[in-house]
Amino acid sequence: MSHIKKATFAGGCFWCMVKPFDELPGIEKVVVGYTGGFMPNPTYEQVCNHETGHTEAVEITYDEEKMSYKELVEIFFRSIDPTDPDGQFNDRGETYHTAIFYHDEAQKQQAEACKKALEDSGWFDKPIVVPIKEAMPFYPAEDYHQDYYKKNSFRYHLYYRGSGREDFIKKNWYKNPYTKEELKERLSDIAYKVTQENGTEMPYTNPYDAHFEEGIYVDIVSGKPLFSSKDKFNSGCGWPAFTKPINSSAVYEEADYSHGMSRIEVRSTSADSHLGHVFEDGPEELGGLRYCINSAALRFIPKEKMKEEGYEEYMKYI
Repeated sequence: MSHIKKATFAGGCFWCMVKPFDELPGIEKVVVGYTGGFMPNPTYEQVCNHETGHTEAVEITYDEEKMSYKELVEIFFRSIDPTDPDGQFNDRGETYHTAIFYHDEAQKQQAEACKKALEDSGWFDKPIVVPIKEAMPFYPAEDYHQDYYKKNSFRYHLYYRGSGREDFIKKNWYKNPYTKEELKERLSDIAYKVTQENGTEMPYTNPYDAHFEEGIYVDIVSGKPLFSSKDKFNSGCGWPAFTKPINSSAVYEEADYSHGMSRIEVRSTSADSHLGHVFEDGPEELGGLRYCINSAALRFIPKEKMKEEGYEEYMKYI
């Protein structure tokens, strides 16, 4: 039986729905297109003029042995406003409605479970309105729409910000769900200073600088996976260094002009924890980046304990 599957999501403008999935392990391709309507082989103009009943969507081809459908659904939700019934951000109308299109009964059940978990979490104070529908024929969009974020990087970033998507996601998804009192009770003094007050621990004497055991590093606040031992290297800087995060949705970046310097800060998306900074002096053969991260912002899960602690699905990252 083939392990290659398809997942289809509508999350508003399809230009913005490729990057969240594109570089994840097990993803073979992400195609933008149209689905959910009645007209075969529609054009972009016809869809935008509401002549087809279609919504803009992405069709993801993935290897389920390397990427779970549950992970894809969770990333989808964190890339949209799941409480908006009539579009996404500045884009309104049926063309930009959200939906999860399931391809089999297992996907339907997993999508419903993820939606219910989000509703039960109380993360939003409005209902989760994303419909879950049976997949319909998918029609790839014109070539100039494919990989738009790569082909037209500057225009893509202008649109991503100008549409309101970037601001919504930062304010509503990249937030700390814990009170200061809870965190002061749970965290060590240095972990609190680093993650909540943008502090920096001492170099060379921290626990994970020279630590190279197999496993994953999770956010000390939320417990969400951030980095893999497979991507860790000895940079000599005195802090743990990684070539990349465990996946692109685990962290986000902000300009940091503190202390008279110009740097790129790295924060976790699951709890808005300050983690460290990213620099462009990493190994060129591995992408050229160095994620310089405070040990105090991390908790290490050894490979042999990942299943016991609920991280079995992340074994593929090691």
